[in-house]
Amino acid sequence: MESVAISLFLLLAVVVSGWLSRLSPLSIPTPVVQIALGAVIALSTGAAVDLEPDVFFLLFLPPLLFYDGWKIPKEGLFRDKGTILQLALGLVVFTVVGLGLFIHWMIPLMPLGAAFALAAILSPTDPIAVSAISTKVPIPKRLMHILEGESLLNDASGLVCMRFAVAAVVTGSFSLVDAFGAFLWLAIGGLAIGIGVTWVVTRVKGLISRRIGEEAGSQVLISLLIPFGAYLLAERLHCSGILAAVAAGITMSYAEQSGQALADTRVRRNAVWDMIQFTANGIIFVLLGEQLPSIASRAAHVVQSTGHTDPLWLIVYVAAISLALIVLRFLWVWVALRFTLFRAVRKGLPVQRPSLRLIAATSLAGVRGAITLAGVLTIPFFVADGSAFPSRNLIIFLAASVIVVSLLLASIGLPFLLKNLKLPPEPKALAEEDNARAAAAEAAIEAIEQLQKAKKVGRNETELYGEAAARVMEVYRRRIEKQGLQGEAVSHLRKLEEIERQLRLAGIRAERDVYYERSRSRELSDEISRRLIREADLAEARLTGS
Repeated sequence: MESVAISLFLLLAVVVSGWLSRLSPLSIPTPVVQIALGAVIALSTGAAVDLEPDVFFLLFLPPLLFYDGWKIPKEGLFRDKGTILQLALGLVVFTVVGLGLFIHWMIPLMPLGAAFALAAILSPTDPIAVSAISTKVPIPKRLMHILEGESLLNDASGLVCMRFAVAAVVTGSFSLVDAFGAFLWLAIGGLAIGIGVTWVVTRVKGLISRRIGEEAGSQVLISLLIPFGAYLLAERLHCSGILAAVAAGITMSYAEQSGQALADTRVRRNAVWDMIQFTANGIIFVLLGEQLPSIASRAAHVVQSTGHTDPLWLIVYVAAISLALIVLRFLWVWVALRFTLFRAVRKGLPVQRPSLRLIAATSLAGVRGAITLAGVLTIPFFVADGSAFPSRNLIIFLAASVIVVSLLLASIGLPFLLKNLKLPPEPKALAEEDNARAAAAEAAIEAIEQLQKAKKVGRNETELYGEAAARVMEVYRRRIEKQGLQGEAVSHLRKLEEIERQLRLAGIRAERDVYYERSRSRELSDEISRRLIREADLAEARLTGS
């Protein structure tokens, strides 16, 4: 019963954090509020959830990483694949080496292997934290896609680096060849398992659905089981479960392009996954906040392992490490961008140099989150000779503190860096959308005409079909005519469409108010009321893009 009560209390905390975030006049991102709320809960109750890293990874990471991989725009992922791989692989190694040496220089009593372990677990950015920050901070789409792609892929490289740094401390030996081979097995095996599990499940599911029909509830449940299956199988084979979940999500997006799922299934599934993402994201940050008081309570003991007696030195270390992470990220992004521009010039391609503000925003947006916390808690208590792992409590304290600082810095600094920042326009996306809408409209008109001809009806009904077809096809013809317009005519039409959208929204909301009013007065049955309100909700969602 206690575990059930704790789970319900965490869910309530997530709800309250959303209210507090909206009430905040400073536009504080919800994750920061959730961390603070978790800390308040731990301080007021005197207890915190005992965070088991393995259970934490299994419960939260597979579905969230799967969903992020499922929804991330693939054209952006492959268009900026070079930049993403540079950040996900090269930057991780650069950070581990540079930050590890810096920490060892700053805290000589921390062994070099332990310093590398701390640097490794701080090197990966967190996709969950990045997504949560973007809800309050208006990050440009292309930059957001790069950050999401990086954070989805750099977890494996960071965790592998940490694993071998810890092994070097525990055993006293290190092999670069073994580390590289293990990384290849973890990465390639994880990706292959994620792709394979999703492909097999979707093929079997499609075969069964064609034979006996599709049930929306079962389809939603299958989509929930896929990331856990991929993660557990990968971990069983000593591959990266994180990459398996990401690869499963990306594969799922391609499998969905077949369009075999029913519309009702997609609507229900999206609603379920949105709720899971909101709930799991919130619980992760509340749990993080709950761990902070117990970690901070050991500060007096922890500071002794640094060679000082004043706990204020811990603040200095956290600030220095946070600044070093930003500087190293800035240097890597700047050099990588110069190299990319140099190659583009060599190929004769047009280039546009991004401003230093954009590079600074990219550096500041590398927030740390749940993966760092869960990863650092897996550090063993003892080494091979039975002695305590050096500076373990200090490593955990510094990692947890850097997570909070990175979230706060991104929340405060990104709005200033991105304000009125001019980015290269992307007219191709608008053109692609307009072309797709026009082609779909032509196909719709053709389908309507064929249906009208195929219907064998009486003379009176023929006139009705003709009138109804004309009304429906008028909407599609207006969409096709839009393709021939240019310049001011297109701008005028877009403004007209926006005004029409606002008017339609006003009408839909007025309809829904009537449905509610009549339902309350018992002039409308509950069944009909729910159906009409659902129709209005779907129509509004289509117009608002939510």
